[in-house]
Amino acid sequence: MSLDVSLRSRVGAFDLQAQFSAGPGITALFGHSGAGKTTILKMIAGLARPDSGRIAADGRVLLDREAGIDLPSHRRRVGMVFQDARLFPHMTVQRNLTYGRWAGKRQTTVDFSRICDLLGLGDLLERHPAGLSGGEKQRVAIGRALLSDPALLLMDEPLASLDNARKREILPYLEEIRDATGLPIVYVSHEVDEVARLADTLVVLSEGRVLGAGDAVEMFSRLDFGPALGRHEASSLLIGTVANGPATDGLQTIILDGSAALNVVNTTLQPGEGVRMRIKARDVALSLTHPDGISFRNILPATVRQIALEDSPYVEVLLETGGQALRARITRQAHDALQIREGLPVFALIKTVAIGQRTLSGGR
Repeated sequence: MSLDVSLRSRVGAFDLQAQFSAGPGITALFGHSGAGKTTILKMIAGLARPDSGRIAADGRVLLDREAGIDLPSHRRRVGMVFQDARLFPHMTVQRNLTYGRWAGKRQTTVDFSRICDLLGLGDLLERHPAGLSGGEKQRVAIGRALLSDPALLLMDEPLASLDNARKREILPYLEEIRDATGLPIVYVSHEVDEVARLADTLVVLSEGRVLGAGDAVEMFSRLDFGPALGRHEASSLLIGTVANGPATDGLQTIILDGSAALNVVNTTLQPGEGVRMRIKARDVALSLTHPDGISFRNILPATVRQIALEDSPYVEVLLETGGQALRARITRQAHDALQIREGLPVFALIKTVAIGQRTLSGGR
């Protein structure tokens, strides 16, 4: 399955120009408020009309203004999940789940029991929305969208109304949907943690323009997206595999490419499981020699690949370690004192306590 989007629209002073492609998995539209994320989502769903453009899902044209094609929303086979669950209060969970199928008059091939198992809804079917937690309501809303037999799933900040505990509850379900359904999922968010954990493809937006789009791991390593991603949140994504053996003192070892390894605070990952880790640039320190007698448990040999000097006391440094990109944010004073330059071999120091449960994504 694939999604191709090319849109142009002007509303007052806001000029939107967006073009990107996405495959199976989650494509995250990321940017600050007013960047155009929700507007794009509404245009894909048929809830808003661009001045010009084309949208195709798996080769099926949903919109082509030049060709005069503009399918109404109910014919686009789009499942939509909003910030609030929007469940019918007078219906049971089971009736809410099947409503989209009935309203759209679709002969769906999606198995009801499979979706209930996927989202852990079996024990909720006879209950009403008033008796559900926020996370349970969102799981029902996602199940309703999936049971409408969509060719494309759209999610408009589905976790925005939930507290951190409920977010942690629902994130594994979103990962399971991503990995199990094969649907293209367009996911709008301004939360870096969510995007880092879920996204396969990342589209970075700013003031109605696409600054860049591509593989999420590669996009996070780009030093030119600082303002759009938020300098305080500047990060890199590392891919690894859980080492064999039990957790020791609450820590597990993640093997990167080659011989590099990281210790992480976790006891629930399974040996051999693939994981993705978000490492904040401000949690990475640099040393010219292998340090001894320090509390850092993660010391990785690395090479400086790129440097971005900012108009500030900070310098962004892109490293390569274990065949992967790792960002570090150091002071200009440290940069000058260590004479950091491209090609310089260094050691990257990462606090073990900085790699906790919120930064880990399993099953990758």
